[in-house]
Amino acid sequence: MKNVGYQPAEPIRTWVVTDGRAGIENQALGLAEAIQRRAPIRLTTKRVQLRTPFSWAPPGFVPAPRLALSIGSDAMEPPWPDLFIGCGRASVPFAMGVRAWSEGRTFVVQLQDPRVNPREFDVVIPPIHDKLEGPNVLPIVGACHRVTPERLDQELIDFSPGLEDLSAPRFAVLIGGKSKRQNISAKRAREIADALVTVQRATGGSLMVTLSRRTGDAARLQFRTWLAPHCAVFYEGDGPNPYFPMLGAADHIFVTADSVNMATEGAATGKPIHVLAVDGSAGKLDAFHRSLAKRGCSRPFNGTLESWTYPPLLETDRAAAAVLTAWSARVA
Repeated sequence: MKNVGYQPAEPIRTWVVTDGRAGIENQALGLAEAIQRRAPIRLTTKRVQLRTPFSWAPPGFVPAPRLALSIGSDAMEPPWPDLFIGCGRASVPFAMGVRAWSEGRTFVVQLQDPRVNPREFDVVIPPIHDKLEGPNVLPIVGACHRVTPERLDQELIDFSPGLEDLSAPRFAVLIGGKSKRQNISAKRAREIADALVTVQRATGGSLMVTLSRRTGDAARLQFRTWLAPHCAVFYEGDGPNPYFPMLGAADHIFVTADSVNMATEGAATGKPIHVLAVDGSAGKLDAFHRSLAKRGCSRPFNGTLESWTYPPLLETDRAAAAVLTAWSARVA
C-alpha cells in the first residue's frame, strides 16, 4: 500500500453514488479503488434516481432530494460517510445535500462537470476538455476508470477461452455509438469493418471486438455482417464480458472517437490507441483527443497500422492522491 503521509486509524467510510449506469458508476468506483490502494476504506455503492417531476429540475435546484428518491433507489440515510464520491447528474443533489446533513463532516468529491458552482463541493474532478476552473477543481485527461495492470492480468487469467492463445498481433476493438453530437451510421460502420478486416488479413492477427449499448441497430447489423465473421471475439452483451481481458491481451487498441471512457481506459495500458472516426461533430471531444495525441497515447487511424510506445496515462491515480491529500488536511 502506498503511503500518502497520513494513514487514518479506521477505514475511511466511503460512498460511491451514481445512477447505476456502468459508464458512470465505473468512474466513481475507479477513483474509490485508487484511493483504496493508498489507504484503507470501507466502500458502499449506492444507486439513486429521482422521481418525476424532480428529475426534470436542474441538479442544483432539487429542494428535498431524499424525499424525491424513486422506488428502487438506495436509501440516503445516516450514518453519513467520511467520503462521498458522486458521478453523474443524479448524484449532484445528494452530493450537495450531504454536506449539510453531515454538518460538514463528509468530504464531498464530484466527478465530471456538475453544472453547478464548484464551491458546493470539496473537490470537483472534471475532464480537462470541459474547461471548468476553480480553486478546488482538479481537471484530468479523460475520466477516472478501473483499469490497472493487476486487474487486467487477473481478468485475462480468469477469462475463458484464453485470449493470450490467439494469433498475434491481437487487436482490441472498442466500438461506441450514439452520443449528443456523434453517431456511427451504417455507411461508417461498414467502412470501419472493412478497414479492420484489411488490418487482420495483412497481419494475420486476431480481432477482438466489443460493441456498446450505444451502438445503433443499423451500425450493429453492419458490424455483425461484415466484421463478426473475421473476429476471434465479437461481444454484443451476452455472456461474460471480455472487455478487461481484451485490454490485457491486446497488442493494439482501436476505439471509436465518440467515447472518452474507452479511450482513457485504453491509454492506461500504454498500448497504441488507434482512433476510428465517426459521424458528426466532435465538439469538445476534439480537445480531448488532442490531449491524448499530445501525450503520445493515440493517433487517428488512416488505414496504416503503426506501432509506438508511451508511458501509461495514470490520471485516476493522480486524482486519488490529490483527494487523499485534501481529505487528510481536513481531518489531520
